Amino acid sequence: MNVFPLPLPTPLSLPAAVLWDMDGTIVDTEPYWMRAETELVAEFGGVWTHDDGMLLVGSGLWNSAAILQARGVELSPDAIVARLTDRVQEQLAEHGIPWRPGSRELLQELKAAGVPTALVTMSVERMARQIIDLIDFVAFDVVVAGDMVANSKPHPDPYLVAAAQLGVDPAECVAIEDSLPGVASAVAAGTITIAVPHQIDLPESDYYTRWSTLTGRTLEDITALYHISTRSDSAAPVHPLAPTGSARNESAPLA
Repeated sequence: MNVFPLPLPTPLSLPAAVLWDMDGTIVDTEPYWMRAETELVAEFGGVWTHDDGMLLVGSGLWNSAAILQARGVELSPDAIVARLTDRVQEQLAEHGIPWRPGSRELLQELKAAGVPTALVTMSVERMARQIIDLIDFVAFDVVVAGDMVANSKPHPDPYLVAAAQLGVDPAECVAIEDSLPGVASAVAAGTITIAVPHQIDLPESDYYTRWSTLTGRTLEDITALYHISTRSDSAAPVHPLAPTGSARNESAPLA
């Protein structure tokens, strides 16, 4: 009797790239921004509350500058962006990287597996580079910062630019975000989007997958989500701004 070995299971294909937001997703710099905003508004005789700060989470810095001007900060938008960035960078230099739970481990695993990565942030490039320089491994292949794109989040441009620079299709990328503007940007670009709420809660949605935390999440989870999402592409709703498709709400199990 002939005995034939069972075929080995085919490994799931990896996403073309994983595109990461920075503030609130990889690093918890939101308290640094809040302190910088509070100090700047106070300098011009105003009061800046926690709720005020929440209005700016995930927004482009020049959009935030306009709001601060309306609150009495008598500086140009460029000067406001420079002052805020300087203050946050001072705090980063003093305290180091305030990693969000699970972000470092997942990022390191992706890089070890050879998955291309991009940092897609609305902070300016010099701040993004400072954080990258503080990471003790080569974390990103591409950086797209707020002063490098014409349109900030929630416009799809930041994620479209990142995918183009990596030479990949946005629909074959996984994006990880924590804010409503960021999630809207990633979804509109056609990526498979993971929302990991931080300062502001994000509801369940057919446009993206919601994970409560990155703690315990692995390459296996990312790959499973990518596999499920690409298989169910035709059944999922398409975001009105998405040029190439949309993300899915199929949650991969914890490994």
